Amino acid sequence: MSLFDLLRFAAGFLAATIGLVVLALACAAIATRLIAWRVEARYPAADRNVALEGGRIAYLEDGPAEGARATIVLLHGASANAYDPMEGVGRHLARAGFRVIAFDRPGYGNSDRLAGAAAASPAFQGRALGQALDRLATGPVILLGHSWSGALALRMALDRPEQVSGLVLVAPVAMPFPARPLPWWAGLALTPPVTWLLTRTVAIPVGLAYLPSVARSVFRPEPPVENYVAASRAPLILRPGPALANIQDLAGLPAALVEQAPRYETLRVPSVIVAGDADPVVQTRLQTDPLVQAMPQARRVVLPGVGHMLTYTAPDTLVREVEALSASLAR
Repeated sequence: MSLFDLLRFAAGFLAATIGLVVLALACAAIATRLIAWRVEARYPAADRNVALEGGRIAYLEDGPAEGARATIVLLHGASANAYDPMEGVGRHLARAGFRVIAFDRPGYGNSDRLAGAAAASPAFQGRALGQALDRLATGPVILLGHSWSGALALRMALDRPEQVSGLVLVAPVAMPFPARPLPWWAGLALTPPVTWLLTRTVAIPVGLAYLPSVARSVFRPEPPVENYVAASRAPLILRPGPALANIQDLAGLPAALVEQAPRYETLRVPSVIVAGDADPVVQTRLQTDPLVQAMPQARRVVLPGVGHMLTYTAPDTLVREVEALSASLAR
């Protein structure tokens, strides 16, 4: 075979490979759109909303609008939406006499992203949700932030202390992570054009396949709550917009924590930090313990044998802590 024939064969092989990749991505894009349509039809997102510059923030509400013991604002973690904390601890708080508001964070559930990748930080989201609370005329509120939103609740208390009367941080992510270099493929996947492409092709079908096992894993070592996926509307993350927002938020969090963590010692808002000592997702010794050292006035509650999803597995404990915090504020 001549050199010309070898080159022609190589060019043909490359063209065929590229063609197969393009075909696979096209099929994945069609599957992504079909999955998103089905999810939106089956799991309606929060239908109340507040208009802000750049779009709308959706929310759920329960409990008495008048005569409530206090207003509790629920902030959901990564890969979730307003239904996640509301169907866990939120309904319990409403029955206990609290007004409960649960926001879809920017880009999740039925909320607009507002500012694209610039909306990925706790600082930006804190400003947006603070403006939403202003529009709702809630007055000072108790923030209950779970997981990723531990950082968000803390940021809101730092930047808008007049709006936050108390903090309940549940399995919070708050402290900087040890610096670790990313493998080359992860760095490539987090490049904005590649991330955009992945969330519109292969990421959603792969996410659908793994959703049941991921839902079980976040409860470990405890058994998962029955009907959690449907109750929390977890499949709402299986849409290109929320999937992209989730990746951006997770990728941007380490730098945000480095920037805001040194300010925690300035917080004077009454606070309680509740975590499980068996949490494999946000390890208590790496997050809650150093956070308590940074906020020595905060009450520390660590539950033995409990994992990450305290909003579902320990709602009575959370209600008691909210009640105690609310009572201390009323004195």
